[in-house]
Amino acid sequence: MTQIPTSASADTYATSQTFVDLGVHPGLVAALAAQHITAAFPIQALTIADALAGRDVCGKAKTGSGKTLGFGLPMLQRLAATERPAGAGPARPRGLVLLPTRELAVQVHHVLEPLGAAIGLTVTAVYGGADIERQIKHLREGTDVVIATPGRLIDLGDRGEISVASLDVLVLDEADRMADMGFMPQVEWVLRRIAERPHQTLLFSATLDGAIDRLVKRYLTDPVFHEVASDTQTVSAMVHHFLNVHQMDRVKVAAAICRANRKTIVFCRTKRGADRLVEQLEKEGVRAAAIHGDLRQGQREKALADFTAEKLPVLVATDVAARGLHIDGVDCVMHFDPPEDHKAYVHRSGRTARAGSTGVVVSLLLWNQIVEAQVVMRRLALKRPIVEVFSNNPHLADLAAWEPSLEESVL
Repeated sequence: MTQIPTSASADTYATSQTFVDLGVHPGLVAALAAQHITAAFPIQALTIADALAGRDVCGKAKTGSGKTLGFGLPMLQRLAATERPAGAGPARPRGLVLLPTRELAVQVHHVLEPLGAAIGLTVTAVYGGADIERQIKHLREGTDVVIATPGRLIDLGDRGEISVASLDVLVLDEADRMADMGFMPQVEWVLRRIAERPHQTLLFSATLDGAIDRLVKRYLTDPVFHEVASDTQTVSAMVHHFLNVHQMDRVKVAAAICRANRKTIVFCRTKRGADRLVEQLEKEGVRAAAIHGDLRQGQREKALADFTAEKLPVLVATDVAARGLHIDGVDCVMHFDPPEDHKAYVHRSGRTARAGSTGVVVSLLLWNQIVEAQVVMRRLALKRPIVEVFSNNPHLADLAAWEPSLEESVL
């Protein structure tokens, strides 16, 4: 096993690589070009050639780095070049993408479904919170690729509605997140059932240690490793502000920042807190919607769709949305409630400054949250002042341009 390029070399490598250069199928290249996508991002430039060669691949990269095309293009191209298995019975996909959350499943399906259609392949998504009977109907109609969350996949397997016996390509996306959420038994349920069948495994994760390292050593065959972008590089692409606010003024400060940005994601620690903040922002004249685990899937999908399409300027989320979602053009991430630790800060903040762009990350801190924020800042080597602000502060209208001095710090 060989460790291959770091993010620094990856950035250089990507600038000269097109999907044609990487050997991607002409039909897929044309479908990408129709979306004005021609040049590969670093993780794509690094992994596609090895994946097309049939190698097992481990990709270490942050959310938003372009992993979906990194595994999706080689998988679709391989399946297009092989024959579908004969026989009726339960759905027998040749490709399976396993990922931790329903929002990520919807997102990956949105990216891969039109690409598959361009070369005659069917892509189906199955996930919890949606009508299982409708998903079964789609599976029975036949599909080449299934994009699934672990729980729904096992449920469909127990019902005899899906089989992994014909898999040629297995993708494990956000593998570390699946481990954190307790999904390793379901992941191994799949891996054990295809262990004897020749197949390719593409694993993507923000970390490759602990449970993920054991998974790689046990189930992957001579994998090649590629790495792009560390957490410190992730946060360095952002403008960070740590603002000391007063309890009575906190919502007004949040509203002022939201009004100044086209697309803002605001993070709260609890579902109830997210719902309450939506109501409070609405009273300040700011349109917002919540996304968290207690909402119906249809509500979550509508909120995401409206936010993505810029019909809604503010999305208020719990940490369910902190990993895996790719939403273009998020100008600002706001930590209305502090994250649990520095890792959560990075994952939340990663909703902005994606794929080479920049963004603003702002933390609103009450007096008793300042020490907690200082711990996060030390862990991430962020040397920023903590500045006291009120909702009438003119700098809130353009945080990207504001550079407070250390002398202005409240400490």
